[in-house]
Amino acid sequence: MADRRDDLIATARAMQPAGLNKGTSGNVSLRHGDGFYITPTGMPYDKLVADDIPLMALDGSHVGARKPSSEWRFHRDLYAARPEVGAVLHAHSPFAVSLACLRRDIPPFHYMIARFGGDTVRCADYALFGSQALSEAALLAMRDRKACLLANHGLLVAGRDLDEALALAIELEELCEQYWRASQLGEPVLLSATEMAEVLVKFSGYGQQ
Repeated sequence: MADRRDDLIATARAMQPAGLNKGTSGNVSLRHGDGFYITPTGMPYDKLVADDIPLMALDGSHVGARKPSSEWRFHRDLYAARPEVGAVLHAHSPFAVSLACLRRDIPPFHYMIARFGGDTVRCADYALFGSQALSEAALLAMRDRKACLLANHGLLVAGRDLDEALALAIELEELCEQYWRASQLGEPVLLSATEMAEVLVKFSGYGQQ
């Protein structure tokens, strides 16, 4: 039987070639039983082995030789609050960070914004990295959403599994780049509330076979 920690490591290693992070920035987790596996703090992903992956409980305790990512709190709180979430990914990708530093929501400039559950991708209020205040701000920004930006920080996505979490992060970074590029030419024309409502209805069955 495959070790789910190996799947987590594979996803973490996929983040850099996907353009989502460099070095040891970012983190990813996977729900497991009553807790979750999460990447350890400060370790290069290409050096990780299964025994490096801590198993965390929802009370913040962990089992394993390595310390968990300093951002474990918003992972823990998403799992506690959102039973449909199976994996969480956080990255410092360049275009998401650029927009997060402007502290602005991403408006409905493109219909694919609906993939994240609404007509915007919100930007959470700034708080110190790793803090409970940041987790609370992130959960508020992700209400009825699968993603948010974190002010002056990066992006955060929540998927049903590791594959969806990685795909959502890649899509969000691509949309951030598209919005950034369009904004260099002028003010992007936004889709109306009615137009986005139509997209959201169509997206209710998007990608399902």
